[in-house]
Amino acid sequence: MINSTAIRHLFTAPFLIWAVLFILCPLVAIAWYGLSDAQGAFTLANIGLITHWEYLKALELSVLLALISTLICLVAAYPLCLILTEKKRGKGSLLFILFVLPMWMNSLLTTMAWQTILEKNGILNQFLRLLNLPDVMIINTPAAIVIGMIYNFLPYMILPLYVALSKINGNVIAAASDLGASSWQTFTKVILPLSLPGAISGITMVFIPSLTTFFISGLLGGNKVLLIGNIVEQEFTMAYDWHLGSGLSLVLMLFIIVNMVLTAYFDRSEGQVKK
Repeated sequence: MINSTAIRHLFTAPFLIWAVLFILCPLVAIAWYGLSDAQGAFTLANIGLITHWEYLKALELSVLLALISTLICLVAAYPLCLILTEKKRGKGSLLFILFVLPMWMNSLLTTMAWQTILEKNGILNQFLRLLNLPDVMIINTPAAIVIGMIYNFLPYMILPLYVALSKINGNVIAAASDLGASSWQTFTKVILPLSLPGAISGITMVFIPSLTTFFISGLLGGNKVLLIGNIVEQEFTMAYDWHLGSGLSLVLMLFIIVNMVLTAYFDRSEGQVKK
């Protein structure tokens, strides 16, 4: 008779195989190419090229736009999630589905839709012309990229934040009001600390893809705005310099690791406070 340990190993085998093939092997390949030259010798030159002015400028812009997008998503998601949690179950569920609907759609298609809206003769400028207002040139600018990031990644902020706010006992909020706390005090002293784990998860889920994206900046930024993700993509697909592309990818991986470490630290601190 097969024991429970053997059954667990049997069911975990597919995941282990998947993880090795699609997580471990690609990471090993990126590390190999990033830390070696064309002759296969060990080198840090590929990573060191991040200090080149062009690459460093793209990295700084990528971090800045990712931070802006993450902050806007966080500020926009809190009132939306508070409204969703206050609605009745039926209406709240419908509104929640409408907000996370972009997650079920192809991101490339939604970004191309924004390209149609923001371009010179796009829907936005046609509407402004009907109102006898001047055109706005948003396409191929950092602002257009931020708009695309917010639209694509806002659901990833709403989802964990909505779950965290839904778990807050309504009696706790009512007690704060009964004790004389204002709406702002209730939010900062009660709602914000209790929903912090969801906010941290949302920040991670928005910041990392915003930092590494290349198709959003490629469509909405054109060739006028290059982020580090675009440069990495070009090194792999156009220049065929896998060593440099992998080296720059390792630099991005360091940002991701730092983000994950900070997330784990705040989660642990929040857990100790609750205890």
